[in-house]
Amino acid sequence: MTDNAPAIVAKLWNYCDVLQDDGVSYGDYVQQLTNILFLKMADEQTKPPFNKKPIIPKKYDWESLTSKKGDDLETHYRRILEQLGKESGLLGVIYRKSQNKIQDPAKLERLIKLINEETWVGLDIDVKGEIYEGLLEKNADSSQKGAGQYFTPRALISAMVDVIQPKPGETIGDPGCGTGGFFLKAHDYIDQNYNLDKDQKKFLKEKTFKGWDIVTEVVRLCAMNMYLHGIGTDESQVKNDDSLGADPGDRFDIIMTNPPFGKKSTVTIFSEEGKAVKDSMSYEQDDFWATTSNKQLNFLQHVKTILKVNGRCAMVVPDNVLFEGGAGETVRKKMLEQMDCHTLLRLPTGIFYAGGVKANVLFFDKKPARTDGKAWTEKLWIYDLRTNQHFTQKENRLTRGHLDDFVKCYNVKNRQKRKETDQFHAYSYDDLIKRDKVSLDIFWLKDDSLEDIENLSPPDEIAEEIKDNLESALDSINELIDNLEKK
Repeated sequence: MTDNAPAIVAKLWNYCDVLQDDGVSYGDYVQQLTNILFLKMADEQTKPPFNKKPIIPKKYDWESLTSKKGDDLETHYRRILEQLGKESGLLGVIYRKSQNKIQDPAKLERLIKLINEETWVGLDIDVKGEIYEGLLEKNADSSQKGAGQYFTPRALISAMVDVIQPKPGETIGDPGCGTGGFFLKAHDYIDQNYNLDKDQKKFLKEKTFKGWDIVTEVVRLCAMNMYLHGIGTDESQVKNDDSLGADPGDRFDIIMTNPPFGKKSTVTIFSEEGKAVKDSMSYEQDDFWATTSNKQLNFLQHVKTILKVNGRCAMVVPDNVLFEGGAGETVRKKMLEQMDCHTLLRLPTGIFYAGGVKANVLFFDKKPARTDGKAWTEKLWIYDLRTNQHFTQKENRLTRGHLDDFVKCYNVKNRQKRKETDQFHAYSYDDLIKRDKVSLDIFWLKDDSLEDIENLSPPDEIAEEIKDNLESALDSINELIDNLEKK
């Protein structure tokens, strides 16, 4: 057995090239790996020295799978997926709606053999996690669709966790958890920075994290990812659900999240009657400040609801949240008044798998209601990591080192002692509230690309930006029409 995680990733990933000839996509391949790998590890845990009670029914376990060949194997594998998808807890989350995408029994048998060659439970937790993260990242690299859109750059996650500084005993939520990147990094941060006692270790493993995602396949990947990192029990800590649908009742000390971008979901949602519906509705919750079809504004309002008083949030938001009128202006005013919106990190383009995305990280603390009429936000500090910065997914990737200066300027220990630099400026509440539409879309650095045509963004990014701006304007007009009709 090898403990060389990159070698195992390479071995598993190279086999994907063989399956591609049969039309199996990168995303489908990772899904099948998830299905088969979990069966193998569940089997290993029933043997010495673990001797755990089997969680997989005998007729659907690993031995039942490895004992078959040819068409019988393919038929039995499909039956396993169907039956385990009906189970409760972690089993149901991982196998719900799973389908076999490897139609050639010989190639399915080869994949099962590849996984059977390793003793997975015997691998160190970090190694197992590294292997699976490596596969997810390769999947994201290879496709802008599928897992790519749910994969936040790990360098950015690391910097966000480092300034939020989660502590033992704190609860952490993510209403758009994707493949679980924030959970994994926060888990490692707490484990490595504190000498945890037995109760704290149990809390970290079983009660710290809770997440939601609307996409079944992504929830499956997240549940498996957490399981491989030693997080959770036989009950899943992530739910396949639309987190914007209702207030879940949960309240968290920390929210770290990168909700899905886009005005309207590209995901097809099925009603209880089985009819496909597009997620383009306006969410109306009693605790929302404004009713809008803009999902990012809804996520922002939802996050402030599920955050505990004095809780901390780090949330990735697209540019339209900073400047859009109508509901956007209402939400920004309320945020500045009722939250302490103390920091905004303006992110460069080229770091997400969707090209041309312009995004930011908003850091804020939830505060109790005030009786003196004053706003909680005294100053918003903005760090510009976008102007004159150029990153790509291949040649010039964002690294943790690129964020070191931001983390230093953030000054976790005492934000009151922050100092302005060329890239880090502070804006008072009075200055912000006077801006047109209370826009937080603020730049001050000289953009070299405006004078040098060679530094202009690629045409597809420029076109995408124009498209986003037109959609934003159209949405604002539609909301205005809706409001006028209601009146």
